[in-house]
Amino acid sequence: MHYRTLGTSTLSVSAIGLGCMSMSGVYGRGDDAESIAVIQRALELGVNFFDSSDMYGWGHNEQLLARALAGRRAQVVLATKFGNLRKPDGTPGVNGRPEYVPRACDASLERLGVDVIDLYYQHRVDPSVPIEDTVGAMARLVEQGKVRFLGLSEAAPATIRRAHAVHPIAAVQSEYSLLYRVEAEETLRTTRELGISFVAYAPLGRSLLTGRVQRVEDIPPDDRRRDHPRFKDENLAKNLALVGRLEAIATAKGCTPAQLVLAWLLAQGEDLVAIPGTKRRARLEENVGAAAVQLTADDVARISAAAPVGAGAGLRYPEPAMKAVYR
Repeated sequence: MHYRTLGTSTLSVSAIGLGCMSMSGVYGRGDDAESIAVIQRALELGVNFFDSSDMYGWGHNEQLLARALAGRRAQVVLATKFGNLRKPDGTPGVNGRPEYVPRACDASLERLGVDVIDLYYQHRVDPSVPIEDTVGAMARLVEQGKVRFLGLSEAAPATIRRAHAVHPIAAVQSEYSLLYRVEAEETLRTTRELGISFVAYAPLGRSLLTGRVQRVEDIPPDDRRRDHPRFKDENLAKNLALVGRLEAIATAKGCTPAQLVLAWLLAQGEDLVAIPGTKRRARLEENVGAAAVQLTADDVARISAAAPVGAGAGLRYPEPAMKAVYR
């Protein structure tokens, strides 16, 4: 494993972190005992960057991390997020109001069982609240010693600029993979100008780029991916053709498709960190193995050409959820 510094912060994180969302029932039923084993195995493999949110299992995920990392706080960089919520009628909502920010932070601190959060993200931008107001409230958490550094998730370039003018942003988290490059690469131009790191979530295309999903029936019935356009009929067929091209390159490189696409992502620059998610030790070990895959400049160019910008078929999220990203 090798390590990268997030923005201008003092946070040194493993180039491959661990996204923990899938451990809390999003992609089918979770297994707490196995999830704890995954987190602890990640530590053994040199992973020190763990990504959570107060909405993953509505608190379950942060509590799970607390159990898995008990006695190991000094070894890890903890990232969590706030802002997504369920409205009284059960529909999803977002809250970026300044008075809400400290309440959300205190609740996360309690669930995580820690005194300070290393990296605190706004999970989704609240269009009804100026970003300056939300980040101003987040900055006060830094002043109070409850948070070390700030991040944004799925923020558009103009929003990032406004937020960074209020308080330094250490990292911006967005979906980025060979399947979805357009918005991420537009964002990268801004983060690089401002000295902000980019944290890539869903770097395996929500498993599609691993080659293990060949038909929608390969996804469990209670798995949210069944609602994602990338796995629908004609979109899936087009995406699998793209995966086939990547599989051929992976075979030539002596690695798995998952390792190839993660290695490609890390080769985009030292300012990128990937947080593939998994709830299985075997997949974790495979993903971490990507750190050892060496790609030449020609390799990177060939992989990029096999999955060019805009090649992914289907929206990143179902239509309603697309309204909450990149804004």
